[in-house]
Amino acid sequence: MPAGAEPSRSTPERPDTGERRAVTERTGARLSVGADTVTVMAARKSSAKDRPTYRCTECGWQTAKWLGRCPECHAWGTVEEVGAAPAVRTTAPGRVSAPALPIGQVDGARATARGTGVPELDRVLGGGLVPGAVVLLAGEPGVGKSTLLLDVAAKAADEEHRTLYVTGEESAGQVRLRADRIGALSEHLYLAAETDLSAVLGHLDEVKPSLLVLDSVQTVASPEIDGAPGGMAQVREVAGALIRASKERGMSTLLVGHVTKDGAIAGPRLLEHLVDVVLHFEGDRHARLRLVRGVKNRYGATDEVGCFELHDEGITGLADPSGLFLTRRDEPVPGTCLTVTLEGRRPLVAEVQALTVDSQIPSPRRTTSGLENSRVSMMLAVLEQRGRINALGKRDIYSATVGGVKLSEPAADLAVALALASAAGDTPLPKNLVAIGEVGLAGEVRRVTGIQRRLSEAARLGFTHALVPGDPGRVPDGMRVLEVADIGEALRVLPARPARTG
Repeated sequence: MPAGAEPSRSTPERPDTGERRAVTERTGARLSVGADTVTVMAARKSSAKDRPTYRCTECGWQTAKWLGRCPECHAWGTVEEVGAAPAVRTTAPGRVSAPALPIGQVDGARATARGTGVPELDRVLGGGLVPGAVVLLAGEPGVGKSTLLLDVAAKAADEEHRTLYVTGEESAGQVRLRADRIGALSEHLYLAAETDLSAVLGHLDEVKPSLLVLDSVQTVASPEIDGAPGGMAQVREVAGALIRASKERGMSTLLVGHVTKDGAIAGPRLLEHLVDVVLHFEGDRHARLRLVRGVKNRYGATDEVGCFELHDEGITGLADPSGLFLTRRDEPVPGTCLTVTLEGRRPLVAEVQALTVDSQIPSPRRTTSGLENSRVSMMLAVLEQRGRINALGKRDIYSATVGGVKLSEPAADLAVALALASAAGDTPLPKNLVAIGEVGLAGEVRRVTGIQRRLSEAARLGFTHALVPGDPGRVPDGMRVLEVADIGEALRVLPARPARTG
């Protein structure tokens, strides 16, 4: 090395190993040796295109990997593989089925509701069944869904409307026995026991009914779709096929739906979106009362409730069900108070009962039936703190409603509080008294909606006195209204407790 020359700092070349050459030849990708970036291999690109995707059958959320629970709708077991990601395509304009018209020129006579022959059901439906409408009736097992719809089918057939009743849960002979018991035999009522969707559609072509009753949508399956009957894919396909048939034929359809243990309709949530009307059939199997409550209705209001009574001969509508929720007595009894609740738009007079006894255990019992346990606990706290009733904390307390009715609206708070105070003091409330109002934690009595309708119903049934919050407006003839501002004023209606002798 010459004097004064700097030593060379050449970087040794990176050897191109056999493994690097093999990868280069297999993928055909261009690798730049010594560069800072490396081009993505073509094989990896092609494998990414063929990678399957997963989609939630409930909400449609997509992901690249399988998950047991959908993070969007929080449903379990609904994420299914749908294959490779589909290419994005555009839909070209096609032929229209009918030209668009100004809304004023559309014929609305075809969508006129037709009565079912059951006035209580017509009340909830908004006047009856609309041609082409699909109604989903859901309820717990044994509540009376099949009995009600068989009665509706028979009455529609009596009006010379061809009706097809398809059962997937029972045999035709079992349905015939029920029809004999409730008197639902008609010449125009056709009965079939099928669990295959193609067979059901075949019956529609043969019978050409104006009303179809399917009991139930979870028991029918399509052979073209994988999965057991009642699965989400099967329920979606069966409902979609029947809805298309109903719209094309102008045929009204009544579908029976199962519910889960939480009370929700079984199957995909899409089922409730597809149908036109969703009804819930409610009731305690140990009580006679049944309620049909509208949840969704494209042809009417959703705040209507139909009342029915289930008995051995079938099911009948109750135009005036208030008598089921009252106990007639000659003399008032401590621990009872009457209120007027609103079920939809209908006012119903109901009775609240309470009983307090000395507790034999360190933690006193709190038992409710027909009332929300949380609201009863709130009323107990308000009575003890604001009403100065100190005997409730160490006693067993039982509260219930009469007739199996469930009171969940806050308007029953005042009646619950007065019933508890009456039971604690062993003093009855005045006869023919109703209490209406919501009670706050500060002890105030708040106004509620529909106060005049409630008072009119109480006056119709013969009640003469009412406790209400604020100005009730027009008071029915023959009724005396006492306005109360807080729980202390309301407790003054309780007479002094008589002294016990002996």
